[in-house]
Amino acid sequence: MASYLGIDVGSTSVRAVLVRTSYRKVTLAGMGGAELAGATVAEAIAFAIAGLAPKADGVAIAIPGDEIFVRRLSIPKTAQRQLNEVVPFEIEAQIPFDIADAVFDTRVLPTSTDPKTLDVLAIVARAADVEQRIATAREGGSPEPELVAPGSFALASLVPHVPELSARGTFVLLDLGATSTEAVIVTGGEARSARTLSVGVRGLPASAAILARELRQTFMAFRAQGGPQIEAAYLVGGGAAVSGAETFLSGELGIPVGPLPLPRLEGLEPAAAQNLARSAKALALALALASGPKATNLRRGALSFERGFGFLREKVPLLAGLAAVIVVSALFSTWAELRALGREAAVLEDALATVTKQVLGEETRDPSRALELVAGGAGAKDEDPLPHVDAFDVMAQLADALPDKLMHDVDELDVSRASQNASPHVSIHGVIPKVTDAEELATRLKDFKCFNDVKIVKTSQQIGGEAQKYHMEWELRCPSPQDHAKPAGSAQPAASAKGGKP
Repeated sequence: MASYLGIDVGSTSVRAVLVRTSYRKVTLAGMGGAELAGATVAEAIAFAIAGLAPKADGVAIAIPGDEIFVRRLSIPKTAQRQLNEVVPFEIEAQIPFDIADAVFDTRVLPTSTDPKTLDVLAIVARAADVEQRIATAREGGSPEPELVAPGSFALASLVPHVPELSARGTFVLLDLGATSTEAVIVTGGEARSARTLSVGVRGLPASAAILARELRQTFMAFRAQGGPQIEAAYLVGGGAAVSGAETFLSGELGIPVGPLPLPRLEGLEPAAAQNLARSAKALALALALASGPKATNLRRGALSFERGFGFLREKVPLLAGLAAVIVVSALFSTWAELRALGREAAVLEDALATVTKQVLGEETRDPSRALELVAGGAGAKDEDPLPHVDAFDVMAQLADALPDKLMHDVDELDVSRASQNASPHVSIHGVIPKVTDAEELATRLKDFKCFNDVKIVKTSQQIGGEAQKYHMEWELRCPSPQDHAKPAGSAQPAASAKGGKP
């Protein structure tokens, strides 16, 4: 929950409104006012905000509309992300002072008919004028204002809280002052144009025709820039209660004119409702501050607002409460997760007990004991059905046993098993240069532990050549699986069983 204070400094009075915001609810927390007759602006501000400023988490104020310049720009759409760099070049020639002395804010308008361009509303003011208004607020005992609204632009912040305005398409809010009138045209809930007229209610009825003419010119200029037809006008400010103002302006402007409908605020008492039209701009400033970045704000660049440690110190109780809530939530979440994991572990242990009893014959909930039963159970004693040595190992060992550069050809290699329980029998027919080479080969093959009873069955001279043909046989039988473990698809472990030679 946060509280925001809006301060409206007019030509004859100062109005202040404090609102308190919470989730989907805005409460009118207080109102104040003071006349400027015989008092300085700072003194009037001090009187108006007495009792309100200490409760405020943020303060908003506005500079007069005749101290701002509103310019409508057409900018390439590709430059949308660089508006703050592009806009100064566009407005430099359109303002009567150096761009280095200016502060500005921008709003993108959804009115462009060219898909490649953007319509941008640039609101510019002298930095010195903004600084002066901030200094005046501080002199009046106000906390540092973090939002400085340009003229009557903040009045658009009333729209979300007034259902009658939300239902309208395009309308104008007229802030009738004693010596000036500020008009802000709103379309789709956002301010699209604003103008300050140097005619107020003090000169009525003599100045009524001039006021009507100036307003018509304002409306025509808005229409000439592609704006839609204005449907109605609503009066706020001190001049809103002038007798006959609504009827006269309605006839001159050709649109319905009436007082601002009451906003939907909590805590709006009848006495406060009667003065709300006069304090509408102060209320709008407070609501603009509550809306955050959406509000038009001239505290930019070097004037940007920075909260001090004092603000953080004021929020320590709230932050401490939030931290406590987070810690409690984290502890509860951890406890709930551990409880769920405990239940899951119990289910898995029950399943382990059932499976070990059915398969291994002993019920256990201990994973380590289950692994021991698996390693030492009946399944572990079964002989590996894969052969310890296969034909591929025979060929690999044969190639390893042959001396380097010895010419050798294999005509036939047969690895077979006479019966299911018999050891595999190897029979090889090959061609080798000399009989002694065959005998040396047989001697080397005997070094392999899985080759048993290696013998040369027969040798004969090759027909049409000097080489010797030989027929050699042996049994494949390893001492034990542990002495000759071999990874699948690799002949290297079989070769490593040979004594002294990898």
